[in-house]
Amino acid sequence: MKHALTRFLETARRSLLADRNFRLMWLSSTITNFGGQVTLLAMPLTAITLLNATPTQMGILGALEAIPFTLFSLHSGVYIDRMKKLPIILACELLIAASLIALPIAFACGLLTMTVLYVVSFLLGCAFVVVGTAGQVFLTHIAGRERLIEANSLFTLSDSGSRLTGPGVAGALIQLLGAPIAILADCAGFIASIVMLVRIDTSEEIPTAAEHRPMLRDIGEGIRLVWRHPILRTLMVCASLWMLFFQGYATLATLFASRELGLSAGRIGAAHMLAGLGALLAATVAPRVTRRLGMGTPVTLGMFSCGLAWILFAHIAPGKHAFAQMGAALFFLDFGATLYWINYSTLRQSVTPDALLGRMTATMRFFTVALAPLGAYGAGLLGETIGLRATLTLGGLAVVLLAVCAFAFTSLRRITDLSQPGARAAAAALANSL
Repeated sequence: MKHALTRFLETARRSLLADRNFRLMWLSSTITNFGGQVTLLAMPLTAITLLNATPTQMGILGALEAIPFTLFSLHSGVYIDRMKKLPIILACELLIAASLIALPIAFACGLLTMTVLYVVSFLLGCAFVVVGTAGQVFLTHIAGRERLIEANSLFTLSDSGSRLTGPGVAGALIQLLGAPIAILADCAGFIASIVMLVRIDTSEEIPTAAEHRPMLRDIGEGIRLVWRHPILRTLMVCASLWMLFFQGYATLATLFASRELGLSAGRIGAAHMLAGLGALLAATVAPRVTRRLGMGTPVTLGMFSCGLAWILFAHIAPGKHAFAQMGAALFFLDFGATLYWINYSTLRQSVTPDALLGRMTATMRFFTVALAPLGAYGAGLLGETIGLRATLTLGGLAVVLLAVCAFAFTSLRRITDLSQPGARAAAAALANSL
């Protein structure tokens, strides 16, 4: 017993969570992830139940949140490389909180329309495109490259924990208060997050040499890095296609569960709690999977699991077993998405020089999400034309095919765990040989 306690204390001492700055950032992310589960359900349910949105309108709603990634990703990456990251993160979180609070205010004043939802969705997308890039770069600064797998696993672990408990609370709040009012919980989460972030005490270095360089030159540098680097280019192509189909799924999933399966907000939220178990499992096993299979193979396995999950989801029949079947499908979806994300994000951060992290992340996000508005809008149109089930099935089959092709015809399966000594040099040699 004494030895077990000693081992536990030693492990805790060496954990990244023992670092105050990392712990504050992790707590901030955990709080916003939990609150985000409310908006994840409340936004589409507001459109579906209160405003009777059509599949096409749901497609427009999803597209408007993705369009800012196409419009602003490249420019935001340049500015992020030139500025301190923490103030950028704080400003974005203030914008998110302000945008979210507009929905319950509009509802209380009787002014809530699809147009209001469209505007809020676009503003949220604008904030997410910047804060996502700044957050990933800041995490690399806080955790250090050699501990990125541990850092990303801890962040994903908190995200999966939020998905495990948050959707149930979200569903209950939506049924109790109504979807627009429940969003206030997410606003409170971002305010609490800001309180955590302002307590971080860290020095950030700003590259002075880049301060007066032309914007287009810096953007071009990020694009050239991603396109000329074989590993980053492969990740970018795979992620772009995966996101195209994922955005289509995300656009129709809540609509399908509500109208085709007849599930209430509470039941949908509970099904997403089962999905959180899949994310929790993936976050727990990810470091061991990476050590055994490398960083590339889990990316393809994660995509494959997502595709199978969408196919299972599309074939759920309405009835008393619909809830359990939806939970099982979402379990495999979140397991695959989490395994994919941990290795995808760690791999691209590991092979990029510090001075280019912001531009690399922004460039990857630009190309990754450039097709997402088409995926959302196209899925909405297809949903009205051939039906929700057929559209979801086609998306799942496409992702399964993408995963098989990525494993068979790219270098991903040959990429090792880059956190191990000497592995980065081997990866550089592999990149030069391709």
